[in-house]
Amino acid sequence: MDLPSFIKGLLTGVAALIAAQYVHAIIKQPRLISRAVLSKAEDFDTVEARALFIAADNLRSAIEVRRFEDRKTREILQAGYRNFRESWARDFSFASFGLLALKEVKVVKDTLEAFLDHQTPEGQLPVKLHSMGMVTRFMHSLLGREQPVDFPMRPKYLSGHGAPSLDGQCLMVIAAIHYSFQTEDHKFLEAHWQALCKAISWAERAVLDDADGLLTQGAFADWADSIARSGRGLYTNVIYWKALQEMAEAAKHFGLNDQTSLYSQKAQLVAQAIQAHLWRPNLGYFAASDSLDHLTSSGNLLAIAWGLASADQSNSIMDALIVTGMASPVPTQVAYPSYPRHLIALENRLAGVANYHTDAAWLWIGAWHVVALARSGRVEESHGILSRIAEVIVRDQQVHEVYGPNGKPLSSFWYKSEAPLTWNAGMVVYAYYVLEFFMKKTEIVSLVTKDEKE
Repeated sequence: MDLPSFIKGLLTGVAALIAAQYVHAIIKQPRLISRAVLSKAEDFDTVEARALFIAADNLRSAIEVRRFEDRKTREILQAGYRNFRESWARDFSFASFGLLALKEVKVVKDTLEAFLDHQTPEGQLPVKLHSMGMVTRFMHSLLGREQPVDFPMRPKYLSGHGAPSLDGQCLMVIAAIHYSFQTEDHKFLEAHWQALCKAISWAERAVLDDADGLLTQGAFADWADSIARSGRGLYTNVIYWKALQEMAEAAKHFGLNDQTSLYSQKAQLVAQAIQAHLWRPNLGYFAASDSLDHLTSSGNLLAIAWGLASADQSNSIMDALIVTGMASPVPTQVAYPSYPRHLIALENRLAGVANYHTDAAWLWIGAWHVVALARSGRVEESHGILSRIAEVIVRDQQVHEVYGPNGKPLSSFWYKSEAPLTWNAGMVVYAYYVLEFFMKKTEIVSLVTKDEKE
């Protein structure tokens, strides 16, 4: 055998050995088990109460003590179990609404502080905290094995497409302030106030036109990160507006008059710009971006739930969601019509889940649909949406990540819907408590327990 052939054979053998050891290390991990929550219909007064029990259990099951590179340990909310046993700023921020409704205070504070611990000097917060790369995560899932949690978590500042997360950045600000006021932990907000100011300043680097103050994002840069939508997007700017509003309220609480005025003026400017650039009176909803006239449920429903949309606009948007059937069969689909193929990431198309962020449905959006309807006085419709969410959760005995147009969890040979997904579970829990509040105001029978008069 000549020397080049010998070296080639040696390298091939070494590569095969490394690959075998890599796979063996994964196979040694415990097998994935179902996180389905067994429950009996007779133990609950309503289907909604049974689904709430399942969602709350799914949410709490993802609270784990994790270690960091500085040897600190904290209670962290993981995004999922099979695919995403790691903490995402975006997922956690939304899920924190449900955690606080359940009085799970420590994990919210710990996870917030874990992200704030890893803020860069410029103010950027991590997209996520993780302990292994994407390929290794995928291999654990493909081989049906649990991802280990004994490795220290570390920050990641860019998404899989190399884009920063403007929405995650602003959502962490919203979550931090919401936590502080819900728990009256004002010392937390005082301790981290400058970090939150820096977080907003970092996001504002994406403001290209001071005249309107809107954030401008790149492709694959928001929650729908398989879609190459870019420019001044509705969803991202509604979240930015809400973060500015929350900063103004927090500054007012602490008597910071200059900052109260600053953030209030910015919030007003952004709200006016969203109305000017993205409201489509001929369509009856806010457009997905300044270059896409698609109806997107996330940004529109948040605009209603948080009070950016007027009463007339809110009713118009919710009527448009009915006409387009976006809450059927599972509430609520991402976009109508579906995005053109060239905007959908190649890996999603190859994996057989091109509709992951198009006509697929996500329960976190369905939860905001419930909240938006309730806060607009359409309580009976809100209850109807929540009942359909409850039926899906009870059917599957867990809260899945994403559902296809057939109403079943989205899956292909290469990808299986995460179960449970804490983002969905947390928001469903929050929606229950919001709707319960509005139902009591309108003297409608309780969702969770039978009315005392029965």
